[in-house]
Amino acid sequence: MARILWLRRDLRIHDNPALVEAALGAAADGDNIVVPLVIIDPILWAEFGPVRQNYLVASLKSLDESFGGNLLIQHGDPSEVVPRVAAAANAVAVHVSTQYTPYAMKRDARVAELLAEAQREMIHTGSGYAVAPGRITKDDGSAYKVYTPFYKNWMKHGWRSPAQDPEVWPTWTMPIECDGLPEPLPLEGMSLPPAGEQAALDRWAWFKENALDLYGEQRNDPGVDGTSKLSVALKWGEIHPRTLLAELGDLPGHEVFRKEIAWREFYADVLYNRLDTINDYFNPLYEEMQYDTGVEADKSFEAWTKGMTGYPIVDAAMRQLRAEGWMHNRTRMVVASFLVKDLHIEWKRGADFFETWLLDFDAASNSHGWQWTAGCGTDASPYYRVFNPTAQGQRFDSNGDYIRKYIPELRHLVGAEIHEPWTVLGGLDHGYPAPIVDHATERLESLARLSALPKGAQKPLPPIHD
Repeated sequence: MARILWLRRDLRIHDNPALVEAALGAAADGDNIVVPLVIIDPILWAEFGPVRQNYLVASLKSLDESFGGNLLIQHGDPSEVVPRVAAAANAVAVHVSTQYTPYAMKRDARVAELLAEAQREMIHTGSGYAVAPGRITKDDGSAYKVYTPFYKNWMKHGWRSPAQDPEVWPTWTMPIECDGLPEPLPLEGMSLPPAGEQAALDRWAWFKENALDLYGEQRNDPGVDGTSKLSVALKWGEIHPRTLLAELGDLPGHEVFRKEIAWREFYADVLYNRLDTINDYFNPLYEEMQYDTGVEADKSFEAWTKGMTGYPIVDAAMRQLRAEGWMHNRTRMVVASFLVKDLHIEWKRGADFFETWLLDFDAASNSHGWQWTAGCGTDASPYYRVFNPTAQGQRFDSNGDYIRKYIPELRHLVGAEIHEPWTVLGGLDHGYPAPIVDHATERLESLARLSALPKGAQKPLPPIHD
């Protein structure tokens, strides 16, 4: 008799409530046997693309070492694999951490149904969040649509301490032959960060020592290593947000960091309550927004994806994404605003591109982060707020260090002149393009398109120009 620990987005052995529950159950059973299982779902694997595929393989290698080489990897449909492994192991239960995306909930419901038919139990313990989606509500039980009151109630609700390791570790076993690691698509000139639980813990230790106290001042400067860069580890569950929250104090930098964790939880809660918004508009009135399509729009989109728009801060960010599978949060907002407001291309195209390239792609955060910038989401940045890409670079990368790192064609420029290379003698001599659009003109065009929306889509506030 055994128990199965089906790992999905919880690729770690510490602070893992589902693992602890499986270990306790196995000890109570008397045999103390647990099968750690990972399933390579062909539907999800194909969606990952080369960036996430390669990172996941590296993370699974690390996880396998944590289980002493006993991580059972199976390829196939979970509704077929889980019952088959459970039967082979004579398992009484399958333990999981709850997931909340539409696909995951439908998948888990089907697997639980099949297990029940064989008199086996599917036990959910914990989730990838400090507070599970759906727990934080208004007094009338309805969901929050604005971040700030959500955050206040989230803080009031609180969260559990990190889960302690089992007093007695189970015996990890594989009842059937392991299919082995999948073969990822090749990467092209990309450098990915170290993967796995220990790498996440090491990065957290470094961040606490070197950048956490100054996080409030440095987090918007993409040229400084001033953020945790743990979004990737949180996405894959190589570290739990409780682990981070438990070590935060009352200093301003700690409070700002805590609020960033809460943003992730807010967006997960929004998606949980509005599953349609994984792909669709939170505010349907914005579906009437006029966006550009056709050959010229496609050319503009390609320039954006390749970091060749002629706006240095935008292009540096897009090149960082293509080189590392990650992008600084400040520049995520800048490039999103540029695509939607300057190029007039629908946010969904940008969200899809991020899904392909981001190591930390999270369905809730990606969709609602883009909708925040596009002005059509919950707690949205109003559509009339148009980021000035030149001003953003001057403000948050004043000396141009971030730009020089990713745009070699501009390294000959000195200081702040790098932000407007088209105005500098010889600024474009090394192959960097002139701006593909005039920001001032396109800002006015964006505002004009906003004014054409049906009544109710706009808020009666004056234009804001950041």
